[in-house]
Amino acid sequence: MKNNIHTFIGCDSEYDNSKIVIFGAPFDSTTSYRPGTRFASAAMRNESFGIETYSPYQDKDLEDINVFDAGDLELRFGSPEAALEDIENMTAKILSDEKMPLMIGGEHLVTLGSVRATVKKYPELHIVHFDAHADLRDDYLGQKLSHACVMRRCHELVGNGKIFQFGIRSGDREEFYWGKEHVYTNKFNFDTIETLKEKIGDAPVYFTLDLDVLDPSCFPGTGTPEAGGVTFTQLMNATKTVSQLNVKGIDVNELSPMLDQSGASTALACKLLREILLYFYK
Repeated sequence: MKNNIHTFIGCDSEYDNSKIVIFGAPFDSTTSYRPGTRFASAAMRNESFGIETYSPYQDKDLEDINVFDAGDLELRFGSPEAALEDIENMTAKILSDEKMPLMIGGEHLVTLGSVRATVKKYPELHIVHFDAHADLRDDYLGQKLSHACVMRRCHELVGNGKIFQFGIRSGDREEFYWGKEHVYTNKFNFDTIETLKEKIGDAPVYFTLDLDVLDPSCFPGTGTPEAGGVTFTQLMNATKTVSQLNVKGIDVNELSPMLDQSGASTALACKLLREILLYFYK
């Protein structure tokens, strides 16, 4: 891979030397309410230079680690399956080189492409899922490939008892009833996050973070805001706990930058991504 000229702050190392590879998946063709997440990765690169590379939370600096920013995929709009194939191929390439993929969405459906590649390399894959929405519908308006169905499609790949959801506070009744039988759900918050290590052990993990898990009062820039979310500090602490697991891939999704003209939501996403890079860099 060649260097991307426009990078997230501090993420300009050479590919061969890097342990984490960032790439953008600018896709929002199945968004059910307000679109715009396709612009998230570009906006985050632009606005990342408004934060520092140094984290006072961790006393670590992006300048001291090796992260490669591969830029955005040129996804085939109009075909969710084609876009998912592009994402799967990119993730598979990164994993084959023994690096950790970190995808910036895009709507939440993009997670399915990365999970498809990751579960092929790690058949015992578990998924840790932060979100306001269960995303467990079998279909949405007759479509099985939708951001409202992404975790149901992921369940078909990993099976029962391997998806752990936190912060969930929205979904139809069928989703919650189905979820009780097939996934672990901690509604509303992260109260049981400390039990993850005991439940998952050293099994490989994919971590997907839908930013609408945050309360709209601190993160209004998302397509489907849900009242009653967590704070930035709570999300940071929960993410730190996940970093203690055997994580093989990550995505951060559902920022819609133009829905928050103040820019605060994008700034929050940038700061959170900095902390994630420093937490998960091994």
